[in-house]
Amino acid sequence: MPRIIDVVEFTDETAREMVHRIPEQGAGDFRIGSQVIVREQQAAVFFRDGKSMDVFGPGRHTITTANIPILSGLVQLGTGGKAPFTAEVYYVSTRSYLDMGWGTPEPITFRDLDLGMVRLRANGVYSMEIGDPTLFIDKVVGVRGVYETPEIEGMLRGMIISKMTDLLGEIKIPFLDMPAKYDEIGVGTKAKVGDDFKQLGITLKTLYVRSISPTDETAKAIDERAQMGAIGDMQKYMQFQAARGIRDAAANPSGGAASTGVGLGAGLGMGQMMAGAFSQAMQPPQQQQPPAAQQGAPVAPTGGGPTPEVMTPTEAASYLKISEADVMAMITGGQIKAKQMGTQYRISKKALDDFLNS
Repeated sequence: MPRIIDVVEFTDETAREMVHRIPEQGAGDFRIGSQVIVREQQAAVFFRDGKSMDVFGPGRHTITTANIPILSGLVQLGTGGKAPFTAEVYYVSTRSYLDMGWGTPEPITFRDLDLGMVRLRANGVYSMEIGDPTLFIDKVVGVRGVYETPEIEGMLRGMIISKMTDLLGEIKIPFLDMPAKYDEIGVGTKAKVGDDFKQLGITLKTLYVRSISPTDETAKAIDERAQMGAIGDMQKYMQFQAARGIRDAAANPSGGAASTGVGLGAGLGMGQMMAGAFSQAMQPPQQQQPPAAQQGAPVAPTGGGPTPEVMTPTEAASYLKISEADVMAMITGGQIKAKQMGTQYRISKKALDDFLNS
């Protein structure tokens, strides 16, 4: 014999359950005269064959063919309405759900106007309530087969993230300007997703963006860009670094084969080289007249301009009128003294002149 459910009620002790199904598995057996108890901020929806039959608001109700007219064809009225009928009852919470969290499970890739491609994470909060229990049960339970609260929350989060991603792709706000636009992004996302919620019987009341943050890779790229901006003119920065390297080599003439040569070659000409390097690094460029050509002197590698006091291997090759490969071979062979800084070499003009005069 099937178990007849004479009294239907549900108490949500957690205050977090959006939908509760009675019975939890399969269909229940009800009959005319069964009692349905609905508490405040609840609605009870009878559901059968994939669609809702009727909805009961707060109060104590007795099932009759008057309040569920479709039952007249389901029960045997000739037996006094005692024959059972099968259905499911979904208790829907109509309270407002506050501080509901949303966030991107994986970083989202955007095209940024300043940084190029960036990967971002976002999160925030929203509040909602089920405004139309019948529509909610038909669309969410009937169509999607979802009624567990975690599944519903996951579905809503996915809708929010999808619409926010669309919005950011449309408005094209640079990432560095986004913190000042959180309110506008929240309002725009709420407008986009609000209609989709409404079609499910849900009223989206508020939506806020709490954070939009870069991944570690994007944050590193931002830091590098900020450092480049702080350095300014890279050519002047490199000249300044070269001048410091020559000073250090002169102060430590026993610091290795390459630095030894630079230290010995820097000696008397250190003041002049330092002055020239600092002048180029710290002063704005000025128009200069090319110096008169001197017979027999090496030609400057800069097309008629003054010969720099510190040269790269390429400039040294032009100065000596040989290939850069030959310059590198002479550096590694100890014939030309150079200072290694990281993976780069710098050669003083004095060291080249000493080599030519040796």
